[in-house]
Amino acid sequence: MYYKSAPPRARFAIWLSTLLLLAGCKKANTCEINPEVAKIEAPVQVERLEQSFFAIKNEAEAQQFLARNPLLANQFLQRRQYPSDAALAATLTRLATNPGLQKLGRETLAEFSSTDTLQMELKQLMQHVRYYFPDFRVPPVKTFVSGLSQDLFVNDSLMVLSLDFFVGPKASYRPNVPGYILRRYTPAHLLPTVAQAISSKYNQPLPANQQTMLGEMIQLGKSLYFTEKVLPCTPDSVLIGYTAEELAGLEFNESKVWAHFIEKKLLYNNSPFTIQKYVSERPNVPEIAKTAPGRIGAWVGWQIVRKYMDNHPNVTLAKLMAMKDPQVILNESRYRPKRK
Repeated sequence: MYYKSAPPRARFAIWLSTLLLLAGCKKANTCEINPEVAKIEAPVQVERLEQSFFAIKNEAEAQQFLARNPLLANQFLQRRQYPSDAALAATLTRLATNPGLQKLGRETLAEFSSTDTLQMELKQLMQHVRYYFPDFRVPPVKTFVSGLSQDLFVNDSLMVLSLDFFVGPKASYRPNVPGYILRRYTPAHLLPTVAQAISSKYNQPLPANQQTMLGEMIQLGKSLYFTEKVLPCTPDSVLIGYTAEELAGLEFNESKVWAHFIEKKLLYNNSPFTIQKYVSERPNVPEIAKTAPGRIGAWVGWQIVRKYMDNHPNVTLAKLMAMKDPQVILNESRYRPKRK
């Protein structure tokens, strides 16, 4: 299949519109919160732990840090995996006194210097979540420098943001992942990462008989649609972590991409190996084209879910996330991308 790049004029138009959207989302007069969402109570408590962590000089101080932060110790640092608290305290002391990590900590604090800004952004995210899911419990938020060990932790009782992952290209040390994943570790990608993690609370697991290519595509598409709805000012390229050029190419070739899934009879394929080629992390999907980005199945699933929701304005986000039959979503989406 011949997968074309978007024409230069189209690429420029998409690139320009993306830049305008990115700029516009920073202006309250062009990207305002829905007044109904703004009324939602969603108190967010952000506690910055970076400075108290780097104040640790010995194991006794590390023990005190653990005692002050029991949820962090138990759930994020996984206290039970250590033979004793002393062993965990020794590990924390080595990290806190490591010159390289201290440097990364300073860079992290410089990039995320405003707690008020972070708290406001998280509050707006949580307001949107509670708008669609009124019973959602906003967990306390802790920011931390984990030494690039875990980027995020979230459950009903705790959210930990390892901000050292999201400092961006200027950081002295970055996550040890391929470049096509690394580009998603920037400040702009922090909130989409949080939103997708929260979506898993509501995205119903696939039944055994629905674990097909289509099932995985719709599952991932629902997660992206959830993220889109709770972060309405965030460009698609940031939500999914593609470059503007990759997204332009996908939009231009959408009908060809869909034709590939149909012609190769992939939708009902249940081979995990085949499914992962299209929905998992890869630099590209050469089965379609060398320039087709990885996780392309997730993007197609997102477009199907969008079309379904466009056709069903009375379906709530909560009802969508609870749906277990991907075939119903596909059929009722009437997804038929037109050739460009």
